[in-house]
Amino acid sequence: MDRVPVLKIGDILLVSIQIDMEDQVALQLQEDLADRIVATGCHGVVIDISALDIVDSFVGRTLATIAAISKVLDADTVVVGMRPAVAITLVELGLSLPGIRTALNVELGMEMLARERDADDDGDDDEDEGDAETPAVFTP
Repeated sequence: MDRVPVLKIGDILLVSIQIDMEDQVALQLQEDLADRIVATGCHGVVIDISALDIVDSFVGRTLATIAAISKVLDADTVVVGMRPAVAITLVELGLSLPGIRTALNVELGMEMLARERDADDDGDDDEDEGDAETPAVFTP
């Protein structure tokens, strides 16, 4: 079985999918990526899908699941390199990919994650305001 390599670049894990995303490969990537986030302590994941011509509903859901798992493990996910045909297919399938942000290419995705990490390090709490998914907890 083919495996998708997961590379560490600074505080970011880069996943460049260069093979057909069969169901078993997608599930293995999900597990490998979760393990690498924990092992490295990285806070960002960039998934490059520019080589994919087709993303079916299973792979789309797997990408959303990867983003959710990454978020629980304190890492934000950005999917980059989405082709127009892939975007159209995902919309037609009704997959909104919750929790996944997109960028045009790897460089822009890495910049997005770096800006967010810098804002978090500066103590900027504005990001939490209005975030329905993560309620604020105040201790008196």
